[in-house]
Amino acid sequence: MVLIIVLITSVDCRDPVLHKVGGGKYTWNESCNFTDWASHEHFYVGDWLYFGFNKTKYNVLEVNKTSYEKCNEKDFIANITRGGRDVFNLTEVKPYYFLSGFGYCLKGMKVSIFVQNAPPEFDHHLPQNTTTLPPLQINHASAPPPLFFPIFCSSIFTILTFFTSTCIS
Repeated sequence: MVLIIVLITSVDCRDPVLHKVGGGKYTWNESCNFTDWASHEHFYVGDWLYFGFNKTKYNVLEVNKTSYEKCNEKDFIANITRGGRDVFNLTEVKPYYFLSGFGYCLKGMKVSIFVQNAPPEFDHHLPQNTTTLPPLQINHASAPPPLFFPIFCSSIFTILTFFTSTCIS
C-alpha cells in the first residue's frame, strides 16, 4: 500500500502535448514567423512537434546550433522528413534546432526551441513567504457538478489495476 502512495505522489501526470509547428496543420513554410510562434509555446520532455508541409518542396532537418545559425543543411543530425506530416519526440532537456533545406532556411524556415522538464503539478512544500488565496466562491446554481476524484494519468491507473489484480488476489 505504501508503494502505491509513493507512486501516485512521485509520478508526473502531465500528458504530452503535440505542438503544431507554426500553429497550424500545414504551417511549415516560408511565410511563418517560427521565432514568434516558439516564443509563445512551452516545450517539455515527452512533448511532440508536428511539422505539416508540402514534401515535394520542403524538408525538416534537425541540426546543431552552428548549422542553425548559418543555415547549413549539410551536417544535419537527423532528417525527420517522412511524408509531409511528420512528428518528432522531444526526449531530453536541451535546445533543439530545426531547419528546411533547399535554400528555405535563408527565407526564415527554421525554428529553435528549448525543452525543459515539466513543472510539478503542485508543490507540497510551499516556501514560508508564500500566502495562500482564500477559497473560490462558486455560484452552485450555474456551476457544473464538482469533480470529486482527481484525474490521474492513465499509466498510474493501469499500474494500480495490474497491482490490485495480481498482487492482492
